[in-house]
Amino acid sequence: MVKLDIISDPICPWCYIGKTLLDQALNERPGHPFEIEWHPFQLNPDMPRDGMDRRDYLETKFGGKEGAVSAYAPVLERSEQAGLNIDFSAIARTPNTLDAHRLLHWAGIEGLQAPMSLALFRAYFDEGRDIGDHDVLADIADGIGMDASVVRKLLKSDADTDDIRTRDGKFREMGVTGVPTFIVGGRHAVPGCQPKELWLKVIDDLLAQQDE
Repeated sequence: MVKLDIISDPICPWCYIGKTLLDQALNERPGHPFEIEWHPFQLNPDMPRDGMDRRDYLETKFGGKEGAVSAYAPVLERSEQAGLNIDFSAIARTPNTLDAHRLLHWAGIEGLQAPMSLALFRAYFDEGRDIGDHDVLADIADGIGMDASVVRKLLKSDADTDDIRTRDGKFREMGVTGVPTFIVGGRHAVPGCQPKELWLKVIDDLLAQQDE
């Protein structure tokens, strides 16, 4: 197996698109060699723990509505090409994603990172749910087979908070400045949202190397 580390944030639309394109390639190559692990990177590490109003966030980050529309136009185009139905109009709040990253970490312990990553993306981008809210996160966990009551208790604690922040910090020290970033085999960094065709080539090259 070849380790594929994915550095991501659940509120990053390019990460959602990037995962979708990667999944399309994996579905076309069911014998792929990848063992996938998701890692935390907060796009907004200074976001208040309760998040903030989406409109206020966009005006602060992009200088108003026109700037936001311009910034998100290519996102909508690429997402539609990938077959996604992102609904930015449904998003009322931009959350702090620390707790979502904790949940993704706990899902990994149970071998459920793949469905959890997808569930978080869909909840935020397709349904406009606040993935900083503990009840929402517990419901998402329940939806993929985790114990919602245990998740609620963990979220109320500081469990793994320092670990998530430390791992996030280490990636920044390594030079990661944006997500998604994919690391193949612990050596080759592939930054950004990559087309399905690139992943098919990477997979085919890795499979060919294994056959040599």
